[in-house]
Amino acid sequence: MKQKVQKSGEEKLAIVIEGIKGETTITDICIKHGVSQAWYYTQRDKFLEGGKRALVQPSGMNNNQAERAKIEELEKVIGRQTVEIQILKKDLNLG
Repeated sequence: MKQKVQKSGEEKLAIVIEGIKGETTITDICIKHGVSQAWYYTQRDKFLEGGKRALVQPSGMNNNQAERAKIEELEKVIGRQTVEIQILKKDLNLG
């Protein structure tokens, strides 16, 4: 049974980029680095998904910043709705 070798993030990136360049077959790259093709394609898909997220997000924001901005916007909406509800209750003498 083969022993599983852990690769650093930089090593994974280098292997995936080597495959994307297309100068060598994926089979040869996997043999060279001692990884399976399934491992390569899993890492490639993660890489491409990360790139997709980076291009879809607002410019200059990482994932946490984008989530925080969305939360802040939703908090503002909730705040406005709360004020509107209080005004309506007061107008109807419910509050």
